[in-house]
Amino acid sequence: MSLTRQIPKEEIKSMPLFAALTPDDVTLVDSEDSLAAALPILQGAGILGFDTESRPTFHKGEESDGPHLLQLATDAHAWLFPIRDGQLPEAVRQLLADPACQLVGFDLVSDRARLKSRLGIECQGIIDLGHLIRSDAPRITVGAVQAVARLFGQQFHKSKKLSTTNWSRLPLSPAQQAYAGNDAWVALRIYRELAARGALPANKAAT
Repeated sequence: MSLTRQIPKEEIKSMPLFAALTPDDVTLVDSEDSLAAALPILQGAGILGFDTESRPTFHKGEESDGPHLLQLATDAHAWLFPIRDGQLPEAVRQLLADPACQLVGFDLVSDRARLKSRLGIECQGIIDLGHLIRSDAPRITVGAVQAVARLFGQQFHKSKKLSTTNWSRLPLSPAQQAYAGNDAWVALRIYRELAARGALPANKAAT
């Protein structure tokens, strides 16, 4: 399957479903114990799937006060970090700012900017897959759904209802947690596939 052909939405809908993380594969880090369990794994990974979620805005001119949730993923699991009052644990802040930790995701311009402006975190190791996967269609930025279709011939299902979740309101349901975790995890999955095909620039390849 071509890595550059823009696949129509109707064609994607006819593809078999992509096997994503289940709620059991996602952990909401909401206690000292869950933080202590997550940190060694994340700190030792070297490269992580990355995303943030913000409470949606519905009115013209309304500015988001997010991010409200940070998602980090390894190859087998995702962790969700609620951002309360603009705060994250110091160890997580250091991880995001560490240039040795690569953070892989899609359309990360606003995520990076909000983390910097609202939390004072400068993410150093950003890899935006939307800049690496090209499209034959002009002015098209490739996202996760399109990338999964091109690479795997499968449909990565994203619920529109869940995408407009109020991510600042806790607790999050298992379905919300799975949705958020998969947004980070699928980016890493796609990165691994591009690397296996030798389709990454040399300076973007990592182990």
